Amino acid sequence: MKKLGTLFILALAALTVYSCKQEKKAANFLPGSTGSENSLMVVMDNSLWQGEVGEKVREVFAAPAVSLMPEQAILTLTQIPPEVFKGATTHARSVLFVQKDTLTIAHVKRDVYADPQNIAVVKGKTNAEIVAGIEKIGKEAITAFKAVEIAAVQERFNRSLSKETAIEDELGVKLTLPSVYRVGKQEKNFVWVDRQIPKGNMNIIAYSIPEKTFTSDSTFVQDIVKLRDSIGKKYVPGPDAGTYMMTEKAFAPYVFPAEIGGRKAAEVRGIWEINGYPMAGPFLMYIINDKPNKRKLVLEGFTFAPNTQKRDYMFELEAVLKTVEFSNETEMASK
Repeated sequence: MKKLGTLFILALAALTVYSCKQEKKAANFLPGSTGSENSLMVVMDNSLWQGEVGEKVREVFAAPAVSLMPEQAILTLTQIPPEVFKGATTHARSVLFVQKDTLTIAHVKRDVYADPQNIAVVKGKTNAEIVAGIEKIGKEAITAFKAVEIAAVQERFNRSLSKETAIEDELGVKLTLPSVYRVGKQEKNFVWVDRQIPKGNMNIIAYSIPEKTFTSDSTFVQDIVKLRDSIGKKYVPGPDAGTYMMTEKAFAPYVFPAEIGGRKAAEVRGIWEINGYPMAGPFLMYIINDKPNKRKLVLEGFTFAPNTQKRDYMFELEAVLKTVEFSNETEMASK
């Protein structure tokens, strides 16, 4: 009996391994997903799209992105009816499927027709139920869509990587940088890299500040502005003598909780301007609590591209900043 029990266990283990391999094999058969960055394919009947359901979809998924000038939607929407959603069309990276049905559901599914892919499915018996489902799933779906889009952009970086080591040399962290970025300035505890774009440039600056910086929640936003303005004055000059980058005075930046590189952080989005000169644009800043190294690490991306849509530029900068790796904690902590 003991031998039979052992054989049964071995057979069960073998079956489990085989099943896992088969599932993995099946997953590998999925075609690669397609689609432009920050685009969302909306699959729904034309009648729904033209009515209150479509209005709710546009309200939620095409809302203005934070701190962009000129204003631009979070996602670019393309609507098609369900009968067209077949073949290569199903390989879109981000999909919202909306349908009248006897079921009432709202959830996000992963890698259904392609890999990687997120499909948000919203069904209801009435327009009101569908609208409620869109409102319910909206935030979760946008987070999922953004995650898969970030991953797609980061995968693109790997086609041609930069060999620059300035950020690692100065701050002990690694960023996955495309080869188009060049080091513009490197000083003790400060690095500035940038890339040229058709009507301007995209920039990343990195530096660290003392661990005890920002001790008061009540003045957190004001203290962030003071920090940015002091760094801008010291390191980021404008085109004329005496001019420098600062935070736009008319608009307070938005602050959100975040996690970057496995560490808690604050995400800051706002508008920068040049003190004394007519230049401005969006910025994205991460203030990362780097406790193992007893400091706060600051990573910021900002774009200058007048009269140009900047959403995808800022999205690329976000994708770069989110690749941060803390590679030598012991060494940095001992400095």
